[in-house]
Amino acid sequence: MVSTNVSETPVYGLRFSSVVPAQVTGDLVHELTNMDLAMKLHYLRGVYFFKSNAVQGLTTHNFKEPMFKWLELYYQISGRIRRSETGRPFVKCNDGGVRIIEAKCNVSIEEWLEMEDESDLNKSLVSGQVLGFDLAYSPLVLIQFTSFKCGGISVGLSWAHVLGDAFSATKFINLWSQILAGVQPPKSLNLSAQPTTEESKILVTSPLSLKQVKHAGDHWKFTNTCKMRSFTFQITAKQLNNLHSSKQIPTFEALSSVIWQSVAKIREGSEPRMVTVVKNGSGSGENWVLSNNQIVSVVRADFSIVEADPSKLAELINKEAVDEKIQIEEIVEKKERVSDVILYGGNLTFVDLQDVELYGLKIQGYKPVFANYTIDSIGDEGVVIVLPGQEEAEEKGARGKTVTVIVPENEVSALKCELRKNGAMPEKIIYN
Repeated sequence: MVSTNVSETPVYGLRFSSVVPAQVTGDLVHELTNMDLAMKLHYLRGVYFFKSNAVQGLTTHNFKEPMFKWLELYYQISGRIRRSETGRPFVKCNDGGVRIIEAKCNVSIEEWLEMEDESDLNKSLVSGQVLGFDLAYSPLVLIQFTSFKCGGISVGLSWAHVLGDAFSATKFINLWSQILAGVQPPKSLNLSAQPTTEESKILVTSPLSLKQVKHAGDHWKFTNTCKMRSFTFQITAKQLNNLHSSKQIPTFEALSSVIWQSVAKIREGSEPRMVTVVKNGSGSGENWVLSNNQIVSVVRADFSIVEADPSKLAELINKEAVDEKIQIEEIVEKKERVSDVILYGGNLTFVDLQDVELYGLKIQGYKPVFANYTIDSIGDEGVVIVLPGQEEAEEKGARGKTVTVIVPENEVSALKCELRKNGAMPEKIIYN
């Protein structure tokens, strides 16, 4: 183990180790689909906060002990990227392991969630590592346990999107907590079956949802032309009802339409008339399959976004989105060896993760007091992620939404003001 001291932030004393599968996997490979490779420059970063009662009596050793069996089942996760003779990447299941990070924090969880986060301090709770430069030695998954002054902890999951979507990632981490709780795991997992691709509505030469970028080589990272910054807020079930102009409009579409218009208002003269919408695809997170099976669509408006009724935008997202999955797979197959693509942030991108099992991660029967996911290595147009919110104490069973917005830093203040004006964002910010 190696110890370091990061005195510039509340998080310090980092210690690194690795966990590998309980038994040798053997000479196996995990083939990556074209949709997997379309996501190779993106990363999912999840953070779960647990109060002290959830972790009472537990140590890092207790957290790591069930991981050996867990990784024996999820053996692909412990692999490393290799290339075939043609140059196409695949995962060599060589038991390289998952990187574990232990850290301490000199504030409480409550103080952390109230903190003015001027330098993206939340990123210190989850590794920001990307794959490469030494691609063959880079772990695909890193997990960070951070102990807070109050006795609580956070669990940070850094997940290479090339492995699968958010439904795959949460299914993975939730199984760890089940084994930790003593639940007998399955004898084996069906991890390699790939869902079938549905026909798209319209075939086009090049998918509008993707932005082609320079080939990344063995350093799988996209660098923005401007500094990006995120902020996260919760909107309650009651506030969501007030936001809906019609009961026929689904929650995700209602939220997306208001945020779309708000972004258009602050981008004077360059309003985004085309957006990308990412939703749960059939098969995502089912049967333990590791897959990027999300539905990726584009929505185009031939009218002013600023002047439109938000309900018209919501209807456009709901009924006129054009699925581009087949086109994405075709372009990646054709150009993977000469250029790369980004999906998130190539256009302003709305990601529907309402159905993800965000609060399925439990420690000693306790759910996290707050959990969130964000997406790293995105384009300049920005990303909006809609996740399930915390269960609301005032109305048992009611649950709002957690919304994370990632935009260029110079747009953050104006966008917050605009969202508050139209009632989409409350005064209280979780991460600011």
